[in-house]
This record gives sequence, structure tokens and C-alpha cells, in this order.
Amino acid sequence: MSQTVGLTRLAYSRVWHHVSASAPHPILSTVKAPAEAITPPSLGRLASRIAVLLMGKHKPIWDPSTDCGDYVVVTNCAALYTTGNKKWRKKYYRHNTRPGSLQQITMDALMDKFGGAEVLRKAVSGMLPKNRLRDKRLARLKAFEGDAHPYKKNLIQFGGKAVGTPGWEDVMRVVREGDKATL
Repeated sequence: MSQTVGLTRLAYSRVWHHVSASAPHPILSTVKAPAEAITPPSLGRLASRIAVLLMGKHKPIWDPSTDCGDYVVVTNCAALYTTGNKKWRKKYYRHNTRPGSLQQITMDALMDKFGGAEVLRKAVSGMLPKNRLRDKRLARLKAFEGDAHPYKKNLIQFGGKAVGTPGWEDVMRVVREGDKATL
């Protein structure tokens, strides 16, 4: 009697994705006008895209009970883009269960105190499922205030160009044409 193990639960690999919080993005932009009016992704759109990558929902082997998500490196969190007056009106609350200990802080004060990475981490945390995999998934989010980060060698690259940087699509096109020529 032999047991078969489902490959969907075992045969997956983790990939590193790079997202810039300040770079204009044609798909995640809130403005769908001419190319010069494209804005960086707003906090909510950026957080929802990161949550999908952390959960692994973009993969064909996705399973709700399996942690098959990827790593996400977010740079330039100091320049998070928010629409409206959220930066000054949105409040974050915490409570230590003692009477009268409710604390509140606005988004701009939180960014001054801990940086934009903490605001992004809280937004992504709210979009992940509330289960035992949440902390493991959130640990794969690496957020940085500037461009510098120690994970440059881990990012997906085509021809030496990291995915998401300007000009990577041209390099990818050249690599694909070279592959077609060898076939």
C-alpha cells in the first residue's frame, strides 16, 4: 500500500519581489489619465498587492492552508502616497486591556516616530487573513525607508536587470527572443 503525497503542497519555491512605494505605477495608480499624470500607488492599493504576493494567491498552486507565498522587498517607504487627508486624520489605536489605557496616534505621528515602513506593515497586516500563518507571512515583508537594502542579490533578474526597475521589460523581451531563436 503506497501513499501519494500531493505535489501542490510540497513543490513550491519562494521568490523575491521588489516594489517601490514612490515609483509611478501604471496599474496601481489612482489616476488613469495620460502617462505624465500617473501617480505612485496609494497605500491601500500597494498593501493589497503586497498581501496577495505574501499569501501566494498569484501562483497556480495556491492553497488556503499552505503558506506558499513569496518574499516582498519594499523600498522608499518614507514617501508613501495617500489620498485625501488620511495622513492627518487616520488614527491607529492600541489598548493593553487595562481600564483607561486606550492610546491613539495619527498616521503622520506614527510615520515620524517609526517611519513609513511601520504604516505599510500595519496596512498589510490588516489585509492578511487572521490565522496562524499571518505572522509568518508578515515576516517575509521587508520594508525600507530608502533605496538601500541588503536583499539586492535575491531579487528576480533578467539579464542583470531586477524586475520592476526601469527597462527590465526590454531586457526580458531580448531574452525571450533569444530563447525563441535557440528553439
